[in-house]
Amino acid sequence: MSEYSFLNQGGQFYVGWGTLALINAGLAQSKGRGGTNWFLLSLLLGPIATLALVLIEKLPEKDT
Repeated sequence: MSEYSFLNQGGQFYVGWGTLALINAGLAQSKGRGGTNWFLLSLLLGPIATLALVLIEKLPEKDT
């Protein structure tokens, strides 16, 4: 076993965390929220931001 094998596992963690942030950005946009803001928030909070997005209601659409 390599002495640097922990780096490979840590990389998978960061890829998963980043993927979750992208999913949260898409979910936020589908609910009428700012995707960029939620992406950045998700990088900090991860699954907690996902839970918040699931629990908040969709914003009503604006009439133009």
